Amino acid sequence: MRATTIHAPYDMRVEDVPEPAVQLPTDAVVRVLRACICGSDLWAYRGDAVRQPGQRIGHEFLGVVEETGPEVRTVRRGDLVVAPFKWSDGVCDYCREGLTTSCEHGGFWGSVGHDGGQGEAVRVPFADGTLVQLPKEAASDEGLLSALVTLSDVLGTGHHAALGAGVRPGATVAVVGDGAVGLCAVLAAGRLGAERIIALGRHQTRTDIARRFGATDVVPERGDAAVEAVRELTRGQGAHAVIEAVGTEQSMRTAVNITRDGGAIGFVGVPHGSGTGLDLGVMFGRNIALRGGVAPVRAYIPDLLPDVLDGTIDPSPVFDMTVGVEDVPEGYKAMDERTALKVLVVNDS
Repeated sequence: MRATTIHAPYDMRVEDVPEPAVQLPTDAVVRVLRACICGSDLWAYRGDAVRQPGQRIGHEFLGVVEETGPEVRTVRRGDLVVAPFKWSDGVCDYCREGLTTSCEHGGFWGSVGHDGGQGEAVRVPFADGTLVQLPKEAASDEGLLSALVTLSDVLGTGHHAALGAGVRPGATVAVVGDGAVGLCAVLAAGRLGAERIIALGRHQTRTDIARRFGATDVVPERGDAAVEAVRELTRGQGAHAVIEAVGTEQSMRTAVNITRDGGAIGFVGVPHGSGTGLDLGVMFGRNIALRGGVAPVRAYIPDLLPDVLDGTIDPSPVFDMTVGVEDVPEGYKAMDERTALKVLVVNDS
């Protein structure tokens, strides 16, 4: 089959790789219908995250079950399923507590020796604990498929950030970052009842989506100017809930400085850079809480799925470029050059 591999910075290739097969009785094989490229994939693409030459890549996908091991009970051949960005056994202490990303037997797609989502098929370990069944009729609905694949990562990650920030009905929320996760966090904040949502971003095509998703205000400034603008919008107090969806020192510092005393920051931007942007003395003195991290999206899918299916929320506008499997390298280039927000990978062959 064909799959995306990474060989060096900026060297993405689509190559022939072995077809996946059931190796353990808890495995399933899923034929990928939709996948996508994540902003975090760009760290490997740019060489900021080390990968072995030829390593597979991609961690967001949905598809149809082709084969299952004898111990798989919850899905069967022909089922349409979505996979969270990390597999999990569903039964360890962490999984039972909802922290599936800390599963004792879990792992990430594209890790050494495992299939990546940006290919034609994937072997799924612990299928019962990992895969979530979708309505079969969704397979013929292009728009719905695009919305559903966001459940594998960005929608659940935005939701995780909103929960970490303590978004509640009537709250004022500020979102630092206008990437796909930040935009999904705007959507999640509105779903949780936020009264006012301030989106921080400089790119109009993205902030237009933020407004479509429910943002009431847009702040295009950065750094101290952004802090001043948010304070001006909030009577000098800042936001009750702040979502940090970038991961740089500057973005975290901005998040701290626009948080209202007694508020909270939900951080889901993958940290990168030389520092954290955190001053514990400031956070202590102003009673600011910090929660977040890797989103356990498997635990969130059952809650979010009904609202996606009935159209209450539609995250599909985060995709502004579509490619086939053979053109995935072009999708990376477009996202790296910021000519695309998020790339959808379609495999209907």
